[in-house]
Amino acid sequence: MKNQFSIIFITFLFFNGVNAQGLLGKSEQIFTRQDTLRGSITKERAWWDVKYYHLNIKVNPADSTITGSNTIRYKVLEEYNTMQIDLQNPMNIYKVIQDGVALKYKREGNAFFIELIAPQTKGAIKELTIFYGGKPKVAVNPPWDGGITWKKDSNGNHFIASSCQGLGASVWWPNKDHMYDEVDNMLISVNVPKNLTDVSNGRLQSVKQLKDGTKTYNWYVSNPINNYGVNINIGDYVSFSEKYKGEKGNLDCSYYVLRDNLAKAKKQFQDVPRMLKAFEHWFGPYPFYEDSYKLVEAPYLGMEHQSSVTYGNGFQNGYRGRDLSGTGWGLKFDFIIIHESGHEWFANNITYKDIADMWIHESFTNYSESLFVEYYYGKEAGFEYVRGTRKGIKNDKPIIGNYGVNNEGSGDMYPKGGNMLHTLRQIVNDDEKWRGILRGLNSSFYHQTVTTKQIEDYLSQQVGIDLSTVFNQYLRDTRIPTLEYFCKDNQLRYRWTNCVTGFNMPVKVRLNGKEELLQPETEWKSIPVNTENSKLEIDKNFYVASFNITE
Repeated sequence: MKNQFSIIFITFLFFNGVNAQGLLGKSEQIFTRQDTLRGSITKERAWWDVKYYHLNIKVNPADSTITGSNTIRYKVLEEYNTMQIDLQNPMNIYKVIQDGVALKYKREGNAFFIELIAPQTKGAIKELTIFYGGKPKVAVNPPWDGGITWKKDSNGNHFIASSCQGLGASVWWPNKDHMYDEVDNMLISVNVPKNLTDVSNGRLQSVKQLKDGTKTYNWYVSNPINNYGVNINIGDYVSFSEKYKGEKGNLDCSYYVLRDNLAKAKKQFQDVPRMLKAFEHWFGPYPFYEDSYKLVEAPYLGMEHQSSVTYGNGFQNGYRGRDLSGTGWGLKFDFIIIHESGHEWFANNITYKDIADMWIHESFTNYSESLFVEYYYGKEAGFEYVRGTRKGIKNDKPIIGNYGVNNEGSGDMYPKGGNMLHTLRQIVNDDEKWRGILRGLNSSFYHQTVTTKQIEDYLSQQVGIDLSTVFNQYLRDTRIPTLEYFCKDNQLRYRWTNCVTGFNMPVKVRLNGKEELLQPETEWKSIPVNTENSKLEIDKNFYVASFNITE
């Protein structure tokens, strides 16, 4: 028999020109030296480990400029005297000081190479300060095409925010702009006009009134933080707060919204404690109790800035009022609150070393949406939600991008990645074991940067089978694996086709009304059946297709 998904699959093949092997053509991408300088661990990066930043800046809405300094404390891993610091055009570095001495540097595009004079002795802890400024790139379509957003609220007050995943934090401040090396902790000092408030990451240590009438907000981040997670949010904010009784005690939750939106926020942000309860159940304790949890209104849709999650979903459920799953369940919660907060576990706690592995952030967080639904509305509701997201899968290119050049893979990392994880859950076939695996990820890789291989190896080990061909299929290939089968001489014959070499994923089916676990491979296998007219239906929670070759 052909299930509905089989028909969709065959139609997909016909209209997308898949060749006899089922492989989709890939357009060649050309990468530049700038891509390499941005995306690789260069010699000028590898020799030092960033320990601490003090980002001390003045944000001037009147002329859309940012000026200030970044003091960098680092540990010398190997003796070397050239340091790469990244800052994107049109921003510029004006001066670099170490031990009271001005250092020479040269610029190559968005990378600055600083020539150090003092001995850089292995094991030493050193500091330097970079002075910089300019008009940072204006965000075109934040958060996807990011930079700084300069807007005004309905009362005419400035409303400003940063968003820079992919583009890089160096679009607005100088730093070691590669994800492999997270700073251990940092102080963020932001000077703004007196009628505005800045909300950044971590906890507010102090607000200092300056003689010129401006104010400086000092925020301290005590946990490791990735570069793009660092943010500024500036506006005419009002705030409210609560304490969430979580797995590690009381978690301080603070909310910052524009003055006119306070009443709406107090109602809509009730999804935060619901989110925390569900995600601590599935993933373990919120990873940043020391730095608190904040939800901050921003002049764009939202982003997963660590302990300072930004929100611009219009105080409504769904994704801008829409259900991305098409099932109805997506209107039961505020998508931005749930999704962006899910990234606190997968993106901010567990962080990719290279953006080519961005699926680690987005696949797990896409899947977290269905786990939230399941926690509150039941298992079948969650399953229905994640299956519904399949309509967004394009199978256009691999989910994993190109390494070393700051290149992310297909947007399928969201719905296809989520459905891959849902498929793995069916293989595990033990809900508590699966929950233990998800919690184990967040404890085993707590506050770490990771590679795809580390996550693949962990999942294979915990599931108890070699999942390498499964990951190759869903992360590195564009085809939907197809269970090809037929019945003859009271034998059901079956195999995987349209798949990577050696694909051997087990799959649950209903055979003549009875559940069976088949172990297909790319060579024909068979089991006895009682009738030539046997009916086979694949468990719809597996993201695969099927094809009865006799029909």
